[in-house]
Amino acid sequence: MRPAPTPDLLARFAAIVGAANALTDPVDIAPYVVEWRDLYLGRTPLVLKPGSTQEVAEVLKLAHETGTAIVPQGGNTGLVGGQTPDETGAEIVLSLSRLNRIRDVDPAGDTVTVEAGVVLQALHDAAAETGRLFPLTLGSMGSCQVGGNIATNAGGTAVLSYGNMRAQVLGLEVVLADGRIWNGLKRLHKDNSGYDMKQLFIGSEGTIGVITAAVLRLQPQPAGIEVAFVGMPGPEEALKLLTLARSRAGAMLTGFELMPRMGLEFTLRHLAGARDPLEASHDWYVLCEISSTSEAEVARRVMEQVLGEALEDGIVTDAAIAQSMDQAAAFWKLRHGMSEVQKHEGGSIKHDVSVPVDQVPAFLRSAIAAVEAFMPDCRPIPFGHLGDGNIHFNVSQPIGMDKEAYLANWDAMNEVVHAIVGEFGGSVAAEHGVGRLKRGLIERVKDPVELEMLRALKKTFDPKGILNPGRVV
Repeated sequence: MRPAPTPDLLARFAAIVGAANALTDPVDIAPYVVEWRDLYLGRTPLVLKPGSTQEVAEVLKLAHETGTAIVPQGGNTGLVGGQTPDETGAEIVLSLSRLNRIRDVDPAGDTVTVEAGVVLQALHDAAAETGRLFPLTLGSMGSCQVGGNIATNAGGTAVLSYGNMRAQVLGLEVVLADGRIWNGLKRLHKDNSGYDMKQLFIGSEGTIGVITAAVLRLQPQPAGIEVAFVGMPGPEEALKLLTLARSRAGAMLTGFELMPRMGLEFTLRHLAGARDPLEASHDWYVLCEISSTSEAEVARRVMEQVLGEALEDGIVTDAAIAQSMDQAAAFWKLRHGMSEVQKHEGGSIKHDVSVPVDQVPAFLRSAIAAVEAFMPDCRPIPFGHLGDGNIHFNVSQPIGMDKEAYLANWDAMNEVVHAIVGEFGGSVAAEHGVGRLKRGLIERVKDPVELEMLRALKKTFDPKGILNPGRVV
């Protein structure tokens, strides 16, 4: 076990960022040591809030010299415990929240250069001011930070058209474990001059370096966006609708989200101002978004064509197209709120998984049957990104069951669901990452040669194991 930092060592760390940016009071520290779902509650003697890349470098240089564990943290919205210190009190939290400058926006080159602590919503706003779009869209975009988005290779609801965070990154600035700064902030759309080093840090969850800034790719702002809320009998019909929408809309299909009736009921019950877009109840729903960068009318025509054919072919039973931007936002709010509202229904055991897109309906049938056999009266809430095969297979507790007693089944329920994922050739860590939650699982399911490569990378970049120890590998 790593020893806790001494008072003298803590004072040396604090001096780097200044007393005002070195938190030691338990009240001030409290928000930094708990995961938002209360799944992880850690301890730390110190939260450091550097204001520059140079200060981050000085912190890591001292940590490397003294063997002190550092846990990088962005907006603390992660879902696998990677950003939360452990229970030993030996890890120092490094908050990147003060690195929040948007350094440059280049509409001509379609790039933006931002620091790691920039909140995702602020990045969206800055891009919109120049007539551009930054496509990464998450339910936590009002609080998550760009550095964390990159470190976890965040996905979200726009992956179908734009790809996940990895596809948005052109360059990085990274502080290595020994305090050296790698300036890879290139605005180049093409650079074939050797190994693409930035890719090693994207998705590495702060285990081999601390991302302090990035050059990101921007997209044209759509001239028209049409959003429809569609009811249907089941996932099979949703897959047929996806195939139809792709064939008619092509690259204009920018969102395709699957939701069950029970998940919608949770949202309607607990999300302020939420309203059911359709008059009748349906077993399953799709939120479909089509965007056009040419003319607003193009998106409307394509959406009407897709839904018209789907209704005629019996694929869907009802649909509502948003008549205003406010109504479109209300439709999306139902989807984005679906994860958070589940806490009002008691304990929820989460699974962030993916399978081949064409296998999603069969996977859902098998997984729902398996968890219901494992625990009768549990309430499966599988929802998510049908367009890329990523399903958030959450399971809420039976009505009336004790929450703690239910959550004691977390590992066993995971085994049930992950076994089905394996049968379908899927992944048990689709977009949230590995963190602390899935480290042991990854070690069981990854190819042994791949694990050896991952560990070799970790040892090369962080030989003393000070960066986010106990996460990923």
